[in-house]
Amino acid sequence: MLGQMMQGHLLISTLIDHAGTYHGATEITSVETNGTVTRSNWGEVHHNSKKLASALTKMGLAPSARCATIAWNNRRHLEIYFGVSGGQFVCHTINPRLFPEQLVYIVNHAEDEVIFIDATFLPLVAALKDKMPTLKAIVLMGARDEAALESIPELQFYDELIETGDDDNTWPDFDENTASSLCYTSGTTGNPKGVLFSHRSTMLHSFAAALPDCIGFSARDIILPVVPMFHVNAWGTPYAAAMVGAQLVMPGPGLDGSSLLKLIDAEKVNIALGVPTIWQGLLMAAKETGSTLESLQRTVVGGSACPPSMIDTFRDDYNVDLVHAWGMTEMSPLGTSNQPLAKHAKLSVEAQNKLRENQGRPPYGMQLKIVDDAGNELPNDDTAQGDLLVRGPWVMSGYFRPEKDDGLRDGWFDTGDVARIDEDGYMTICDRSKDIIKSGGEWISSVELENIAVAHPDLLEAAVIGAAHPKWDERPILVAVKAIGADPKPEDLIAFFDGKIASWQKPDMVVFTDTLPRNATGKVLKRNLREEFGQVLMG
Repeated sequence: MLGQMMQGHLLISTLIDHAGTYHGATEITSVETNGTVTRSNWGEVHHNSKKLASALTKMGLAPSARCATIAWNNRRHLEIYFGVSGGQFVCHTINPRLFPEQLVYIVNHAEDEVIFIDATFLPLVAALKDKMPTLKAIVLMGARDEAALESIPELQFYDELIETGDDDNTWPDFDENTASSLCYTSGTTGNPKGVLFSHRSTMLHSFAAALPDCIGFSARDIILPVVPMFHVNAWGTPYAAAMVGAQLVMPGPGLDGSSLLKLIDAEKVNIALGVPTIWQGLLMAAKETGSTLESLQRTVVGGSACPPSMIDTFRDDYNVDLVHAWGMTEMSPLGTSNQPLAKHAKLSVEAQNKLRENQGRPPYGMQLKIVDDAGNELPNDDTAQGDLLVRGPWVMSGYFRPEKDDGLRDGWFDTGDVARIDEDGYMTICDRSKDIIKSGGEWISSVELENIAVAHPDLLEAAVIGAAHPKWDERPILVAVKAIGADPKPEDLIAFFDGKIASWQKPDMVVFTDTLPRNATGKVLKRNLREEFGQVLMG
């Protein structure tokens, strides 16, 4: 017997319809490329996104045509998110920090037909556009700019383009499994890989993200997505914010600590999302200015492991709850979020604080397991370590136009992480499988050593790699960036590990460097460090 319920596809257009209809007056604050602050609302974003969808249809784009963006977090980018996907096209966000060769590869691999760009990226696109034969239109996200036409004569302008769309445009209705957006990974060797999200997967991901035991959004929140909209769709924040009608503050290009601090204090932001390096800058700015971050209640940290010392600083100095989250592009990206259970209220304050250091539990819909080298499932006892596999309705089933096999293992996606899971499902990333250090047959977590090292007041940043060793196969070495004005001694840094970890796991050596190499999403490139320092213990 079938249930007698109304039917309707889970489409991204329904999100912006809801936000525009029931939260139309809720403000959207946008820092533009030139630094000015403009104010809109969900009603205007709703109206403009529908006009954009109409304009793209009139341009002659076929359903599922890819429309790229190279842009900051701002109001127009938000409208593009909903207008492109809602119009039955694919919103392809591109990371501008990629090497030009990678950017060209991505545009051509995706066969993008339209590319929306912020003024910052005019020179970049002008230099590369002739290498992108599928492009039919390049659109500057703003009003007409005669000077910009000198670099790209065929340039169109966003504000003029949407005026060609119909005010009474109606969203098309189609299968919820239709592709909605496209992101490319940048953390792997070789060419970037495309992950093609669907309307259904995005909607289910939004429901999960908004849950209070996950990220937790509501219409009472003022949200600052510092994580870029070109990084896994800003972790899905624009969609979840529309779902609940939250107020959004879009930070534009100014992602330094001082700019973010001023924005948080001025706009009374209570939730902010970003990677650890972003929050490191914010904490430094707050300390320098004396700001108490009065409005901020919660920061969500992902992208790479968050040092426990950062969690402590936010909590103890600013009364801000830092929520550790984990995910990947291939997972839309949400995999886990660290929120406490009711029983944890009975724990000591120290034990509660310790619990917040892991990556958290999966929301409904996401399944995790760890396996050994033979593929045998390991117990969730917070001791066994194994390869972390995931599956769920917002996990990819395969890469977009793959060059080789997708790497799924019996229907599960292999994350490339080594992890352990406790009996309540709280997961701890021990390391990337390629970064974990094997010394004398025993495993050493580089992440654990890094978390200890960055708590040293004389260090700005730190990374730990396995260096070749004539007796132990590999031994850990600490690659450190000194804090401004500090000059720590290597022996003092190694002594800092005493009592915090087993003595045989301490780094054998400290090497100093001016900066740590990072990829386009800000993750440390340990393969580069291994190439440079991997033989320093071989005499």
